[in-house]
Amino acid sequence: MSSSTAMVVIILAAFWLAIAALILIMATRRIARANAVLASARTTAALLRSAPARALLIHTNGKVEIDSHLQRDLGLKDEPKTLDQLTGNDSGIRAEDLEVLRGDIASAAIGGPPIERQVRIAGSERVLEVRGGPAGAPHPHGTLLLWLFDTSGAEAERLKLTTQLHQTELALDSLTHLIESAPFPMWYRGPDMSLGLVNSAFVAAVEARDAAEVIARGSELIDSPGDDSARAGALAALEAGRPYVRTEPATIGGERRMLKLVDVPLPTGAVAGFAIDIQDLEDARFELAQHVESQRELADRMTAGVVQFDADRTLGFFNQPFAVMAQIEPEWLAEKPEFDRLLERMRENARLPEVRDFPAWKAERREWFISTDEVISEDWILASGDHWRIVAQPLPDGGVRMIVEDRTEQVRLASARDTLLRVRTATFDNLFEAISVFASDGRLYLWNKRFSEVWELDEQWLSEHPRVDELVPAMARRLVNPTAAAQVREMVRSTTSGRRSGTGRVSMTDGRHFEFAAVPLPDGNALFTMIDVTDSTRIEAALRERATGLEEADRIKTDFVANMSYELRTPLTSIGGFAEMLAAGYAGKLAPAAADYVSAILESVERLAKLIDDVLDLTQGDRKGVVLEKERIDMAGLVRTAIDALTPRAAEKKQKLDLSVDGSTGVVVGDSRRLRESIEHVLRNAVSYTPDRGKIKVSAGGDEECVTISVTDNGPGISPEDQEQVFTRFHRVGGNARGDAAFGLGLPLTQQFVEAHGGKVELESALGKGTTITLKIPRAPQ
Repeated sequence: MSSSTAMVVIILAAFWLAIAALILIMATRRIARANAVLASARTTAALLRSAPARALLIHTNGKVEIDSHLQRDLGLKDEPKTLDQLTGNDSGIRAEDLEVLRGDIASAAIGGPPIERQVRIAGSERVLEVRGGPAGAPHPHGTLLLWLFDTSGAEAERLKLTTQLHQTELALDSLTHLIESAPFPMWYRGPDMSLGLVNSAFVAAVEARDAAEVIARGSELIDSPGDDSARAGALAALEAGRPYVRTEPATIGGERRMLKLVDVPLPTGAVAGFAIDIQDLEDARFELAQHVESQRELADRMTAGVVQFDADRTLGFFNQPFAVMAQIEPEWLAEKPEFDRLLERMRENARLPEVRDFPAWKAERREWFISTDEVISEDWILASGDHWRIVAQPLPDGGVRMIVEDRTEQVRLASARDTLLRVRTATFDNLFEAISVFASDGRLYLWNKRFSEVWELDEQWLSEHPRVDELVPAMARRLVNPTAAAQVREMVRSTTSGRRSGTGRVSMTDGRHFEFAAVPLPDGNALFTMIDVTDSTRIEAALRERATGLEEADRIKTDFVANMSYELRTPLTSIGGFAEMLAAGYAGKLAPAAADYVSAILESVERLAKLIDDVLDLTQGDRKGVVLEKERIDMAGLVRTAIDALTPRAAEKKQKLDLSVDGSTGVVVGDSRRLRESIEHVLRNAVSYTPDRGKIKVSAGGDEECVTISVTDNGPGISPEDQEQVFTRFHRVGGNARGDAAFGLGLPLTQQFVEAHGGKVELESALGKGTTITLKIPRAPQ
């Protein structure tokens, strides 16, 4: 082989070697790229297998290509080729959802909007979300690529979130309504501490129109400068990271109120707050403090000792009576000793009961602090004989209040009362009267032996305290008139109910007579007493018979005196007539001595006729009444006429008659003869009983209703026991009187005549001081 040929061969070989090397390099690169594409395809396949979405390719001819995983998710046994095969009876997409999806596919194929739809799988509650649009190259135009996402869990979560959101909205609305309707101010501050929300109560408190005005003005409930401002409280809450509470005054509705302000920090840097009106609470706290103080002041004024211990058993309060009763210095008590120390100190002062085991006794009293009883009471008898009543009250805060009452005097009084009751019972049982006490309900409460003996009642039955209605039948058996027992019942009822006293009388079958009386007692009961009046009844009957006899004798005497007066008038008239005839000279002229005898006879006849008229007036007026003549009488002239009639007799005894007639005496309408005789009788008595050279004063006056005539003498006077008898007929006071005064006719006649005119006679006298008799005569007879 030639060198040139070899050269050519070498060149060709080198050329082909280069070409082979180049092909090898290109093949290696292609293999590398193929491996990369294969790896990418595998990665994409792995991603598609693990992706939550499944692909569905829809060609323009209606054919579909479905992912095997999607076929399995849809529950399809055979691979679908068309859209119609994507649904079945119990698998695939529900027919109604597929029909709607078909419309979305048709719209997207002609350039409509991308598909976004949710479809449900038949036979289950699973939900698939369909998204997709044009498939793009290399697929022809109109081909659609749909991605189906299984959103069953997400849908359930969404529904749950939707429900929660709805509930949250409802709760927020309710909370907003609650905040708006809250009766106290509430607000919300943004991070800049400016108001962003207020409720109606806040608006009303700052007197604004609405919340917008409050926020616009930045009105605050508390508008004080410095750290006490409303914003300062919100800042303090943010800095502390917890609610900030403070109490400050504010003016609301023109009234100064105390508010409790609460600022609550929020995670967003905002602050919410509310205000509560605690003015009433402050007032109540103040009143409580005053009440506690007043209670302590009251305790200091109490006679009982009061001591109070706190929950730690130290002395919190004591009053002065306790210090005196315990015989402990107030300075020592002011150091607030412990409960045990106080008991020990009282024991040293012998102000506790003597007990054998004092530590155990003290431990029992410590149980008062944890006792569930509302009140614990004990009686302490001290070595000195004093009796104390101890009342312990466990307090809600764990303390104890003790009230110490000295009942020594009460115990002594109770003992004395028991003694008095025994004495009373013994006294009642030995009384002569029958005594019983009925309660307000009519039951027999108390009785003595005399009561049971009088009515013959069984003591055991009486001890059952029968009612008065039950006693009446038992009492009726002992009475002459059984119906009279009802008087006892009615008397007890009227005394207990009506509080009226009453009396009565009953007669027993054994001949005894009893007077009973019912008296209301202060405690509402009724005291019923019975006294045996058998003897007094008999005496009373005898006295009544005697009084009847005396009255009959007095009547006979009066009739006798009246008849004798009439009988004496006839001969006296004859004697007077014949004497007047002799004095007139019908029997001839009389000698001087005979004329004196006839004059004496006429004077005696006149006096005797006057005395007889007085007796007749006295007796007839007592039996039939005085018949008056009615005429106008000048009382001044009538008094002077009576004075003139008695002047000669007064002159005989050298007595001085003083007359004083006031211009108001005037006139009366009545019987002039009887009124003149009344005045003469009084004057005649005064002249008769006044000693020689005595003084008699007569005065007359009057007013619109009556005339008053007084006769005063300086005689010996009348004793008090005789003053009651001076107006009694035929009663004579003393033994020195003469004429009609000696017969006791003057003053009784005067009283009879004056009282017949409707007037009255008054007597005032004392031994050694004289006598005054006053006649009061009405202007007209009554």
